[in-house]
Order: sequence, then C-alpha cells, then structure tokens
Amino acid sequence: MSEETWSKVDRYFEELLLGEQPALDAALRETETVGLPAISVSPLQGRFLTFLAQSMGARRILELGTLGGYSTICLAAALPNDGLLVSLEVDPKNAEVARRNLERAQLHDRVEIRVAPAIETLPQLVRENAGPFDLIFIDADKESYADYFPWALKLARPGTVLLADNVVRKGEIIDAGNNDARIQGARRFNALVAAEPRVRATAMQTVGCKGYDGFLLAVVQ
Repeated sequence: MSEETWSKVDRYFEELLLGEQPALDAALRETETVGLPAISVSPLQGRFLTFLAQSMGARRILELGTLGGYSTICLAAALPNDGLLVSLEVDPKNAEVARRNLERAQLHDRVEIRVAPAIETLPQLVRENAGPFDLIFIDADKESYADYFPWALKLARPGTVLLADNVVRKGEIIDAGNNDARIQGARRFNALVAAEPRVRATAMQTVGCKGYDGFLLAVVQ
C-alpha cells in the first residue's frame, strides 16, 4: 500500500462522511494563503478530535500548538457555550491567523490563545490555578514533548485525557540511533509516559493524506 492509496481513501471518507465544512475549509485556505506549513491534522483526524472531546463531555481543553487554528476549531466546536479552550502558540503570526479563523468559525469567544513558548506558559497556567483541564492535546514541537508532559500532569485531574500527535514519525520512532531531534524528543516523551504510574496509555498508528504517523493516548488515573 502506498501513501497515494492512503490519501485516496482519506478523500473517499471525507466526501462520504464529512461533506462541506465551510469554517474548516476556509481555515485551510487561509493557512495556505499566508504560507504556514501544511501540518494541520487531516479533516478526518479533526473530526476525531471533535468526537473525542464531545464523548467525554469536555468543558476545559488545553492545546499545545495552535498553528492556523484548524485543530483548535475542531476541539472548540465540541465545547458548550461556557466552555474554554486555552491554546499555546509560540509564533505571533500563527496566532493571528488562528484568531481570524476562529472568528470566522464564530468560536473565538470560547478560545484563549497565549503567545509565548509553551514551556514558559505552562508554569504560568499552574501558578494561575488554570487547571484542571479535561482534555490536553499536544501537537507542538516534538523536541519538547518530554518537557511539556510533567506540566501537563500538573494541569490534569483523574480522568483527564492526554493526546499527543506525531509520535510514530513514519515508523522511525523505533530507531534509537536516529539523530533527528524530533524523533529523539518523541522517544523521550513516550518513555516518560510509559514510566509514569499516574497514567495508562496506548498508541494508535495512522495512515492517510498526512502519511504514516500516530497518536499516543493516555488517561490520568
């Protein structure tokens, strides 16, 4: 099976199950127009994020890595009117694009974007007693996942779901000798999760228009 086939299957299910998604389609166009990298979650993965947040009745969500706001829209769409999503983004340009996309989707009143390195904002959230969050989605720089994880735990509660994207890295995650900082960062993160007695975790490999990758999914006990 090839990536071309995976992409065709994605398109089949997108057309069959998703239909028109004006706000999300516009967000993708905006992201492309301003030159942001095409690394948002796929439409099917976005729907998965929405369903995950809905199924657990999430009212407070923390997202690490906003980019153009595609996944932010997917998650915020699952919140009740008085819910809150706090999204951490290091790049002011990305944050501004995301704000425009969220306003177009009429979800901006449920989302707070904080612009700074996440490793600085996370301790600030702890000091503010901003937690606990019901769902924490980590989709930022892979090199720092292991640094983010302890802070995510401080902002969680028993039952909080932690979802981390891009932990398979086209299968290269199993190569301990690979010097790619993103792979080594993901390996450190995976090992930390595995050694943490306060969580139970699993992993899901994914294929599709984004290639071969996967999620790590953990629940705080």
